[in-house]
Amino acid sequence: MKLYLLRHGDAVPHDDPRFENDADRPLTIKGVRRTKLLAHTLRQWEITFDVILSSPLVRARETAEIVARGLRLRGRLELTDHLAPSGDVEKLVNQLNSRRPAAESALLVGHEPYLSNLISLLSASRPNLSLALKKGGLCRMELDQLRSARCAHLEWLLAPRLLGSNRARGG
Repeated sequence: MKLYLLRHGDAVPHDDPRFENDADRPLTIKGVRRTKLLAHTLRQWEITFDVILSSPLVRARETAEIVARGLRLRGRLELTDHLAPSGDVEKLVNQLNSRRPAAESALLVGHEPYLSNLISLLSASRPNLSLALKKGGLCRMELDQLRSARCAHLEWLLAPRLLGSNRARGG
């Protein structure tokens, strides 16, 4: 299985008075633009997903919707509370493992530090490696069987500024 983890794009700041509830903060124009660029880059790289799971918080959901639309993956996006900041990794793993047919490629869209802790857990059996997924950053992991312990090989971790650049495209 190829497991991709994507942190939501740039969102409206925490202190914006228009959004009293953190869950309601949407992407900024920059966040939308960079997420569209990411979707375009994924399409050029011929990367697709059997399923896209996203946190229900607005900024993550918007990020996942832009990617799904950009890759023409209608009907493959599902919202799950297990990717919210207070989500449960064990329940997320069970949700992915219970899919039939099993996903060969999945995208998880969520938040920090949850995603970095998940990368750390899956690659090193502990949730505290020193790594950070930038807003709009993307990670790819390879694994045979998903479990809530060391089970994955970290293939790459890309900062958003590299996506769409000549270097990222191989140029």
